[in-house]
Amino acid sequence: MWFPSSHIGSTADAGGNDYFSDRYHHNGKPEQFQGYCTDVFFDQARNWIRQRAQASEPFFAYIPLNAPHGPLFVERRYREPYQDLPAPLANFFGMIANLDENVGRLDQMLHEAGVADNTILVYMTDNGGTAGVEFYNAGMRGRKIILWEGRHRVPCFIRWPEGGMGAGRDENELTAVQDLLPTLTDLCQVPRPPGKLEGVSLAPLLRRQTRALASRMMVVQFSRMNVGRPQWGDAAVLWNKWRLVENDKLYDVAKDPAQQHNRIAEHPDIAFRMRAHYDEWWKNVSPRLDTFLPVHIGSEKENPVLVSPTEWADVFLDQHVQIRRGEPKNGAWHVMVEHEGDYRFALRRWPKEIDVPMTASIPAHKGEIGSYPEGVALPISTARLVIGARDLSAPVQMKDREAVFSLRLAQGWTRMQTWFYDVAGRGLSGAYFVCVERTSPAPRQ
Repeated sequence: MWFPSSHIGSTADAGGNDYFSDRYHHNGKPEQFQGYCTDVFFDQARNWIRQRAQASEPFFAYIPLNAPHGPLFVERRYREPYQDLPAPLANFFGMIANLDENVGRLDQMLHEAGVADNTILVYMTDNGGTAGVEFYNAGMRGRKIILWEGRHRVPCFIRWPEGGMGAGRDENELTAVQDLLPTLTDLCQVPRPPGKLEGVSLAPLLRRQTRALASRMMVVQFSRMNVGRPQWGDAAVLWNKWRLVENDKLYDVAKDPAQQHNRIAEHPDIAFRMRAHYDEWWKNVSPRLDTFLPVHIGSEKENPVLVSPTEWADVFLDQHVQIRRGEPKNGAWHVMVEHEGDYRFALRRWPKEIDVPMTASIPAHKGEIGSYPEGVALPISTARLVIGARDLSAPVQMKDREAVFSLRLAQGWTRMQTWFYDVAGRGLSGAYFVCVERTSPAPRQ
């Protein structure tokens, strides 16, 4: 069960989703669920885990959430305890309170099912502070999408009462999310997948078989939204207590967690070693910056396929609110045509769930909990599709909800881009949504 892209309300998400009684993908098909998003996801997970426990089956449950994340929508009863704070902060803390409550219910279910002591429970977040940084940031500098410690240091709790880990405690070693796979394979005594794993197993540390991990350096690379792709030097290098930020600022976070004092002049040898590590790392990864994962069309696994600006190469447009603003952006999709055949391309300004003409505005989405702004009208007069060597255009009438193109495609990798133009031929944006359907039968295998 999942929703596409980074959050509910992304460009790839179902139009109209607002955290309450939304549509999610469930076992390969869109399905409407009742209730608040976090409650729905935990309810589904708890029910599934309980069934596995009752059948004495081992299980793995991964519960990635959209909350707490903007838009900051949550039921009133969760934000009321924080009503003396600014509204965004009250909503943010309310979302966290709801999450805490759901983790508690999950834990209670594990105990009731009799599997709590022999279940590995991992709780962690995916980035540093956002809405609550001005209120409390644990003494760190920075926040999400910034390279300082507050951008990437997160909590990670691991509990397994029967796993020989001993009493609860803090571990102060430098660890990262890629360590979880080798750690869990070791703890569960299952074979690792073939090939090299980037992380290291934390099992000896958790079981107190060692006091410290081997020294290592790690890189946190950033891609700024207005640039679209990673740039050399836009990174933090992490090594024990040291942090080299943007190649010219060195901090000792053991003594200076707020990263206020640049120590690079005092420790040029340390900065040199960390720069050398970063240069070697960049040399290995940068050749793949132009290797894009394609959107697959025409597959039996999913036909039709919705393509959105989330997949534009090197262009950031990932939020439904950006669609409503009519941001004048455009980008290309890398596409893998699974089968040669006839294809139908429907270019849309609005998602199919919002069934209005392409040139129309839409009202603000207002509810008790929160709102999206009004969706502005775009004076679309012409739609254009370029895929491979084919370049097609069609007029757009006032009543049209989509501009449709039909053509035959060869199998293989290609590039696709769309445009909306006004009556004077000025570019307005790319098509925000393209529904691609293979209309001819797939060849027999």
